[in-house]
Amino acid sequence: MKKITAVAGLVVVTALGGPAAAGDGVPPREVGKEQYRTLVSQCRYADTAKARARCRTEVKELYRIGRTDTSLDCRTYSGVTVCGTLTLSRSERRCAQDSTDRGVSFRRAEVECYTLS
Repeated sequence: MKKITAVAGLVVVTALGGPAAAGDGVPPREVGKEQYRTLVSQCRYADTAKARARCRTEVKELYRIGRTDTSLDCRTYSGVTVCGTLTLSRSERRCAQDSTDRGVSFRRAEVECYTLS
């Protein structure tokens, strides 16, 4: 499968439950060291240097290392761990829909299509 075509931007749910985006004035969300490492690592699935850099910048703006955030949605499928809300491209959404139509759980399809397509 081809690499992810672009990272449209990380969208995360803040501790208060509302959406946050880079530069919106919300203080960085505190996450554990391993969670932070996962968030940065998942940026490698972007297919261009610009998209990877944008992803890493957003992680640095939205998160800081501190206490582990038990409410952060982290999951591992096919040996790949991701955290937070994944923004899927059109082709990744189609991939996820095809997978769920074949009986794969949405969470698994989402991760596999995000990281492997």
